[in-house]
Amino acid sequence: MSARGDLAVVIPARNESVRISATVRAAATIPGVDIVVVVDDGSTDGTGAEAELAGAFVARHARNLGKAAAMETGAEAVLLIESERDNRDAAGRLVPPGDSGGRPQGPAPRNGSRGRPPAPAPRHLLFLDADLASTAGHAAALTEPVRSGEADMSIAVFASHAKLGGHGLVLGLAGAGIERVTGWRPTEPLNGQRCLTRAAFEAAKPLAAGWGAETGLTIDLLRKGMRITEVQVPLSHRATGKDLHSQLHRAHQFADVARALAARKPWRQPAGRQASQPAGRQASQPAGQPDTT
Repeated sequence: MSARGDLAVVIPARNESVRISATVRAAATIPGVDIVVVVDDGSTDGTGAEAELAGAFVARHARNLGKAAAMETGAEAVLLIESERDNRDAAGRLVPPGDSGGRPQGPAPRNGSRGRPPAPAPRHLLFLDADLASTAGHAAALTEPVRSGEADMSIAVFASHAKLGGHGLVLGLAGAGIERVTGWRPTEPLNGQRCLTRAAFEAAKPLAAGWGAETGLTIDLLRKGMRITEVQVPLSHRATGKDLHSQLHRAHQFADVARALAARKPWRQPAGRQASQPAGRQASQPAGQPDTT
């Protein structure tokens, strides 16, 4: 059997049949990745089928439930896949709980596992957008601070940007809102490319609804004292246009982010205690990248 990885990729996707195959294949090349899950969030095209052909596990929503729901579904799918894989013996046979799988048994430990080795640590979660295509492989640098134990969550800062069709209203709302609540302003508060420990993800549940997921995730983890860092990565995806559909998309984003912020009032320091520094840090550079911050 191949060595167990420590990373699982979760890709929320809706109507991304053109790019999803390239995204899945590139994501699978990231060191440490041995699970790629695509959550087909109510697509009306062949997104799910293309993802399966590319080698991903696919979870499907019968209708569009939004970004946050897709992230949570993907994370739950990873747990199910881990559970099945970790309960198989060296020959790939499913071992029922409490069974030694043919291995020699010693005295039964107190936890009742009858001599089975301790369960491996849950994989870190790497969330990627479905339209990254071949650039998804460059997300490897984003995983390094989490895999090394230096951070509980890392957020991507794109090294270059396609020309956007919007006016930055949602970006400004999210950035200013996070700063108002936590005292720290991320460079790219809405960036969906994030790597975090399973413990951090569980600590942030339930996620803020819809497109407010990233904003709520940042605030909630900082409030829990977790460490967040930003990493510059050479990723790129399709820029949102200026047509009516794109404008409606931004309106939905704005509303979801506003709701996430409204539910998270500024934290007030208790009387008699000194204010602590925010846990967030500015963008760090992957190895070999020039410092442009």
